Amino acid sequence: MNEIKCPNCGEVFVVDGSGYADIVKQVRDKQFEKELQQRSQAYDEKREMELRLVRAEMEQQFQTEKNKQEKMIQSLQEQLQMENSKKQLALQELMAEKDKALADKEWVIQSLQAKMENYEKEQELAVRKAIQEKERMIADKEIQLKSLENEKMHQERVLKEQFDLHLKMKDEEIERLKDYKVSLSTKMIGESLEQHCEIEFNKLRATGFQNASFEKDNDSRTGSKGDYIYRDFEDGIEYISIMFEMKNEMDGTATKKKNKDFFKELDKDRREKHCEYAILVSMLEADNELYNSGIVDVSHYYEKMYVIRPQFFIPIITLLRNAAANSLHVKKELEVMKEQNIDITHFEENLNDFKEKFSNNFRLASDRFNKAILEIDKTIDHLQKTKDHLLSSERNLRLANDKADGLSIKKLTYQNPTMKKKFAELEEDKKKIPSH
Repeated sequence: MNEIKCPNCGEVFVVDGSGYADIVKQVRDKQFEKELQQRSQAYDEKREMELRLVRAEMEQQFQTEKNKQEKMIQSLQEQLQMENSKKQLALQELMAEKDKALADKEWVIQSLQAKMENYEKEQELAVRKAIQEKERMIADKEIQLKSLENEKMHQERVLKEQFDLHLKMKDEEIERLKDYKVSLSTKMIGESLEQHCEIEFNKLRATGFQNASFEKDNDSRTGSKGDYIYRDFEDGIEYISIMFEMKNEMDGTATKKKNKDFFKELDKDRREKHCEYAILVSMLEADNELYNSGIVDVSHYYEKMYVIRPQFFIPIITLLRNAAANSLHVKKELEVMKEQNIDITHFEENLNDFKEKFSNNFRLASDRFNKAILEIDKTIDHLQKTKDHLLSSERNLRLANDKADGLSIKKLTYQNPTMKKKFAELEEDKKKIPSH
């Protein structure tokens, strides 16, 4: 319930919500009509003032040209008078000269008179031509002034027609908004805003969106989700994606939300679901002229984000899809380049893998080869030492053999009389043994 106090008697009236809304509507309508009349009156006064200024300027220009022409005619007349004065003076001089030499110079006088006549004709003709030229110039100026006045009148008519057309468009927009609000009060109550948008999309799915998907966002693994996600494809390539959020609020809602209260969450959902655009379909702030004017770009808050009323749901999808379709060939080329880059990357990975494995095998083989070389060097060194030992042993054996070869009984019994005696006895015994 709302209380209204009478400004005259001070009595307080209590009215319900619908009655209060009707009173506010009447005050708004009267205020709008009053403002409209004031603007129309201000426009008429401004136009009348501009017309007066234009007429005053044209009259001033005409008067200025007229004064110039009058001054020029006066100057020509003064020149003509001066020429006449000179002519009279010359004539007087000629008459004096004629009187002085009348007897013997009659032919000179006749010649001078003929010259004077020719001069007068030439002067008269020149003045007549100058006057005709000035009259022609004045006539041209008058024609130009009349043309300017006609052009000003035409501009006035065009401005008036434009103003009338602007007023008519405003009236039509007001009527359309009134009808739309009435339709919302009967249609949107029975179905949610989400259902309305889904129905509108499904009406055109078979004819205008054959390759598109418009599904509810049921993935809440990231902690939040939008309402619907629109994606469109061609030749298997996704060339546009839109995250939609629908917000509806009836007139009787106690806590009124604003559209920008949902921008941050909508942008977060768009990024997490890898969508290109974010669109808020909103019935909030019903009296805000900004959002009632059409498609509102709010990319100054968050990039690639728009706010629309439900009647612009299909138009904005069409606009964004057509704009993305124009760059589809670029995306196709990027996909081809991406696949080529992937093939090149795989080739490089395989080549690097081969190089790495080959390098490891080469390193292992090189290590084992070096170890084998070391072992061979050690074996050679050991064999060389064995050879040296064998050579040394052979030399010692040779020396021993030489010593053995040089050994005789004489050497054995040298300075040993006992052994000498024994060997002598053995020799005697050998002699005694008969030979067979």
